[in-house]
Amino acid sequence: MASPLIYSPSSRPSPLAFPVSTKKSSAASLDGPKAWGLLCGTRRRVAVIVNGSNDEKKGKGGEDDRPSFNPFGFVTDNPSSRSAIQLPESPAEDGNVGQMLYRIEDKGKEYGSYVKSGKFRWFVRETGSSDNPRGTVVFIHGAPTQSYSYRVVISQMADAGYHCFAPDWIGFGFSDKPQPGYGFLYTEEEFHAAFDRLLATLDINSPFFLVVQGFLVGSYGLTWALKNSNKITKLAVLNSPLTVSSPLPGLFQKLRFPLYGEFTCQNAVMAERFIEAALLEAARKANFKDILSRIAGGFSSTSWDEPILLAWGIADKYLPLSEAEEFQKRNPGVVKLKPIEGAGHMPQEDWPEKIVEALRTFFWTKY
Repeated sequence: MASPLIYSPSSRPSPLAFPVSTKKSSAASLDGPKAWGLLCGTRRRVAVIVNGSNDEKKGKGGEDDRPSFNPFGFVTDNPSSRSAIQLPESPAEDGNVGQMLYRIEDKGKEYGSYVKSGKFRWFVRETGSSDNPRGTVVFIHGAPTQSYSYRVVISQMADAGYHCFAPDWIGFGFSDKPQPGYGFLYTEEEFHAAFDRLLATLDINSPFFLVVQGFLVGSYGLTWALKNSNKITKLAVLNSPLTVSSPLPGLFQKLRFPLYGEFTCQNAVMAERFIEAALLEAARKANFKDILSRIAGGFSSTSWDEPILLAWGIADKYLPLSEAEEFQKRNPGVVKLKPIEGAGHMPQEDWPEKIVEALRTFFWTKY
């Protein structure tokens, strides 16, 4: 089979990134001994396949003598960002979440543990210990991802002196996935109550640092914060919908239509990728307009005075930097904005080192 071609700057067709092989990766390039979550044993390599002309394929002294143009060069000098390349030029459809995240389902189960809280088991990734001097940090993921996306961040934050917890929400990742109506209804209120019980189970009683990212259950992390400001020392938000004008990916809109969710779950490709009962039920029951209205108003200058950091991947195709800028204008004295270049919707995957740097600076600085 012929080797794939890397296109040259003189001819720029639409690239298609896809995995061509896997190999073991060393954790030596990342900081600290707690590198269990760094790469979780495998790393994807990507090739870019294009239609190149014969003139570009051959000829000494021509194109082949020049360094190959790497369309992802702006991130590939970072050893832990390569698995997060997630920007195909022409996604199959708006609901193709493949452009929003690197596939992380069913990965890293060996790097966490189950915690029984109430009727359900949560899967929780923990780094550091209660003896860590700088405090506790809780990381909340969005839909349709899981806590695996924080694996590098929490490892390096523990090295920096923090005690970190990153749970999979009920219904997501490796946590229990009760059928809707059988002990869990997948409403905002139920997610909040379950999270309260988990915090008690984990003995997180003192005010802690909260980090939130993503859609739907990520937004529930923010609405929980609005009701529990006395439990939060500082709040950090990574690429999450924050204003009433925030766009909603097509997938979440479609899942709310009667019968569409059931039909989608029968689609082998869609279902194999990310559709589960939890996401379907949670999307159906979420009043996105009301949630965003409460978030926009609740964190305004008249309602919230705890420090907030917006660490924002500026290449996010769903939530542009203007989203964060608009949110900051509502409470400029409290909200600090840190754009993260070379990162998209999941900056903790694309540039974990930059997120760690931003969090350490924010948590350590007195405002």
